[in-house]
Amino acid sequence: MRMTCPSCQTAIPDGARFCAACGAPAPQAVGVGAYTEPVSERDNPKEPITIGDTTVRVEGELCPVVDIELGPQTGVYFEHHILLWKQPQVRLGFMGLKNAGKRFFAGLQIFISTAQGPGNIAVSREAPGQIVALKLSPGQVVDVREHQFLMATNSVGYDFYWQQGLANVLFARTGLFIDRFAATNDQGLVLLHGYGNVFEKQLGPGEQLDVEPGAWLWKDASVQMDTVTVLQSGGGGGFMGALGALVGGASLMMNRFTGPGRLGLQSMTYHEPAPEGAQQAGGTSNVGGVLGSLFNPRQ
Repeated sequence: MRMTCPSCQTAIPDGARFCAACGAPAPQAVGVGAYTEPVSERDNPKEPITIGDTTVRVEGELCPVVDIELGPQTGVYFEHHILLWKQPQVRLGFMGLKNAGKRFFAGLQIFISTAQGPGNIAVSREAPGQIVALKLSPGQVVDVREHQFLMATNSVGYDFYWQQGLANVLFARTGLFIDRFAATNDQGLVLLHGYGNVFEKQLGPGEQLDVEPGAWLWKDASVQMDTVTVLQSGGGGGFMGALGALVGGASLMMNRFTGPGRLGLQSMTYHEPAPEGAQQAGGTSNVGGVLGSLFNPRQ
């Protein structure tokens, strides 16, 4: 659960100023008393990332592209509609998902594309942001905000779980379901798209951080997530405190994360254009729209 190098994704020992693998400057957290602020990722991964016989490069800045050189052994899977290009010999398919019926009615992705090499393929989400590359050791598990997963190697299992709590159902724009990725017997790679700029916070045992519901991106499975009101987050203020938060542009509900583990944050929350008055909450039903999304152009 150490900080990772933003250039090559190698774990960096506590206190090190440079990455031992590539020499890039290590992320340095700013301390305020006993508290350390989230660390900016600053850049997309600069060095090629190799998993098995597959090499991944992140290219571009504003709307980054994930360029994948597939070997004959390692396959990948990715969200539907984010394919940019591929060589003709790269074989595409669909991955079977557990609990596909539940995913359908929860509004989650049910069409996951697969690619098998050898050959070149590239994917991208059409939005400004940064790419987060998470190398997972066997048995390691991470939770990801819905609809922000880009790509993973086939050594990583893909599932989801229900986020408990009535407050999450009624207020938290996080949605009701969270994607879960777990490395099985081999090392794996998961790539995420964070909107705006991405930050990482290392939470100590019992350490807590309250986050605006649209700002969290991913977390280690060891990090607990709950939902609290702005009155619970700040120790009082009463009605005027809640009104001040609302007028100031803050959400009336906050997601509270409790360590130990890493927490990924994003500086921008993206909402697709929708008719005035339409629901923006995650986890809404797919009924009536999922078949159209299968045949629509990239989104």
